[in-house]
Amino acid sequence: MTAVHQFVPMLHRADAVGRHTLRLREVFEARGVRSEVYVELVDPETAAITRPFTQYAEEAEPGDIVVYQFATASRIAPYLRTRREPLVLNYHNVTPPEYYAPWNNAMARHQLRAQQELGALARRAQLGIAVSSFNEMELEAAGCARTAVVPPAAALPLHASPRPAAPAPDTRSGGRWISVGRVAPNKGIELAVMGLLVARAHHDPGATLEVIGRPAVAAYSDALDSFVDEMGLHGAVRFTGPVSDAALATAMARADVLVLSSRHEGFGVPALEAMGAGLPVVANRAGALPEVIGDAGVLVDATDPYELAAAVARVAGDEGLRRTLAGAGERRLRDLDLPSAGERAADLILALGA
Repeated sequence: MTAVHQFVPMLHRADAVGRHTLRLREVFEARGVRSEVYVELVDPETAAITRPFTQYAEEAEPGDIVVYQFATASRIAPYLRTRREPLVLNYHNVTPPEYYAPWNNAMARHQLRAQQELGALARRAQLGIAVSSFNEMELEAAGCARTAVVPPAAALPLHASPRPAAPAPDTRSGGRWISVGRVAPNKGIELAVMGLLVARAHHDPGATLEVIGRPAVAAYSDALDSFVDEMGLHGAVRFTGPVSDAALATAMARADVLVLSSRHEGFGVPALEAMGAGLPVVANRAGALPEVIGDAGVLVDATDPYELAAAVARVAGDEGLRRTLAGAGERRLRDLDLPSAGERAADLILALGA
């Protein structure tokens, strides 16, 4: 083995895939292994540490291992199919196209293309590393013969230890719900809004919802705005947009519950951030969320707004439950052993060159 080079469509410092890629690069270089990052599109913020993927053919050396950080369709996929180097697929999830089709047909076709590229590369890969067992099943179904599960190397909690259990929210002022993640159709933000509507009618008239995350599909965001207005929730639901890590930590510190209503989720980093902040989690029983959260949150069928609202009310009114969830969150973070995730992924990759 001479080097381990990573390929990613675009390297962003602020997103989960970018942080994971940069963490792996740090681990490889700390072990004395050369590791370049090759991209299709250049982010000005990371331009100094990336190279065009088309340049790799001139720089490749015998013994190289290539790692593809797979989360979307890219011209990198057909390019890597033609290479002879051992290939590792580090799979971060692809949202099924049917979630995008009603809102943006071009994005749905893009997701379909990503699924097709996954199938083509999975059969060529010597190893597939999935961020969850849920995604590992997709790798196996795509034809990957050897797989492993390692959580994202940069999915560290916002705080090192949970905050003390807070008293039950004062329903006169209203419980503060928070939802974190891209505002995309698979995230099911409308399910959280419907749950809030029921909660305000039956449990907590002053409850509010803050949605933090980057809008991903304009038509979906517009529909959410209209839905909120039609339900009479204009003053109760706020879309904050993307925020810094510090601002997210502050938002979680002042919230009473994290509501994750995703219909499809490949991992669920916000759940870990909430655990690290000692914030109770109520989440949909879908995708990888049950696997990631374990007993450190309350799992519901979020398509039933009455069940979702009742779960939030139960968390708000039961201090003992909040303490139990906080302790379970600490244990879950220890079990996931996130600080060692980069080392574990590197061990699996470097073993291919042994």
